Amino acid sequence: MFVDEAEIHVKAGDGGRGCMSFRREKFVPRGGPDGGDGGSGGSVYLVADPHRNTLVHFQFNPEFAAQRGGHGQGSNRHGRNGKPLEIPVPVGTEVLSRDPDTGETIRVADLTEVGQRILVAKGGRGGLGNAHFATSTNRAPRKTQPGEPGDDRRLQLKLKLLADVGLVGFPNAGKSTLISRISAARPKIANYPFTTLTPHLGVVSLSDDRTFVVADVPGLIEGAHAGHGLGHQFLRHVERTKVLAHLVDVSSESGRDPVDDLDTIRRELELYNPAMLEKPQVIVATKLDAVDDPARVSALQKRAKRLKLPFFKVSAASGEGVPQLLEALWVPVAEGRKAERDLAAAAADASA
Repeated sequence: MFVDEAEIHVKAGDGGRGCMSFRREKFVPRGGPDGGDGGSGGSVYLVADPHRNTLVHFQFNPEFAAQRGGHGQGSNRHGRNGKPLEIPVPVGTEVLSRDPDTGETIRVADLTEVGQRILVAKGGRGGLGNAHFATSTNRAPRKTQPGEPGDDRRLQLKLKLLADVGLVGFPNAGKSTLISRISAARPKIANYPFTTLTPHLGVVSLSDDRTFVVADVPGLIEGAHAGHGLGHQFLRHVERTKVLAHLVDVSSESGRDPVDDLDTIRRELELYNPAMLEKPQVIVATKLDAVDDPARVSALQKRAKRLKLPFFKVSAASGEGVPQLLEALWVPVAEGRKAERDLAAAAADASA
């Protein structure tokens, strides 16, 4: 089951209370206070785990609590610290929280790297024992501190797949067939709308050890940004992609106009997030082996030329045009990766 949204409740451990105690030893009258401090409560962390690819496990277990700190004891013994709690989440998880004062949703973190670890709930500090309050004028203090409560938060998790290339288009545009052709991904393929109900990731391997990840994003139709079809559930998964590949069915089987299909999907992406159309894009005429009206291909090619976007004709069934498409997709992927490396290096230099 693919689940890309979840809400969880995290509770950090409370601090242990300080101890009130006095030394009682033979031949040592008025030994003085020796109450130890309470231990700190365990904190809660989210960790990006490469072995997780969905948030489904949070549907059945949304409650998480770290261990509380131990209470202080006599003889100046410190209470044990609570064990921290690490919660594994998929790489690409965005963590959101609601501000208790304004009610505004704020982004807590974005886990985009394997092993990235962020604190989401801090454990409470342990209370002080009475040994801390001894003074020259108060040698037998009867004062202690309770432990501080740990953070208590409700968090919303949203998974955004990490892919280099996003395949977008109407249902039955050939996205699943193409991704099964170019990678080891095996999505369900059938001749009816909304065959694909979840996004699929596939790794494409080229010569010279070049690889990139492709995401098949299902369910885009007109009105997707407003919740029509399935697209509203999955549009977020193309936000991180470096390149968008518009797959358009140019056969007559769909009964739709290819140019209208392209314009509709581009409009839906823009309405969802205007930054989408600022990404590098290519237009791909699919099902070339089933074309019975070449004018449909020509019209789409002219539209691509007006938009100044690269145009490719492929048949995922026969493999025609696929190698050329993959090589063309690699260019913006490599450029995007270089830009990310340069940005990271600049940030590292600024913080040094």
